[in-house]
Amino acid sequence: MSGVRLDRVSARDQADFLEAAGRSARLHAPWVTAPATPEAFRALVKRSREPANASYVVRHARTGALVGIFNISNIVCGSFHSAYLGYYAFAGHERQGLMREGLRLLLRTAFTELKLHRLEANIQPANAASIALVRSCGFQLEGYSPRYLKIRGRWRDHERWAILAR
Repeated sequence: MSGVRLDRVSARDQADFLEAAGRSARLHAPWVTAPATPEAFRALVKRSREPANASYVVRHARTGALVGIFNISNIVCGSFHSAYLGYYAFAGHERQGLMREGLRLLLRTAFTELKLHRLEANIQPANAASIALVRSCGFQLEGYSPRYLKIRGRWRDHERWAILAR
């Protein structure tokens, strides 16, 4: 039996999400800034409904607690069928294997329902937990991008990890 479930993000997740994001700010720094206001959360939901994006919350199967989120962005079809992956766990659920289980579910969704051929995750080199997560699910290191993304006001280097549909 699965320990987590994967659901498309929706407006009904707002209260749980904002509470989890608030208590997780220290865990997320300096890697990511989660939406922390009702307006920012509504923008996430709206963006996830666009054809080029899909966001999924990971919930504990038994308790329903919000474990984390996966964001698939910049979905390009045609001859490319590729997208980018972003994600984060919420405090109290990190380092328990729950996000690994959620990522495996997400990969199944990405390669079957979304019909992607490739999914790429860009990760700051010092984020050992995030690198361990993608590595454990079959992502391969493809390269290094200096000053790739601006996070918390600074341009940050990233490693490029990717996985292909089988």
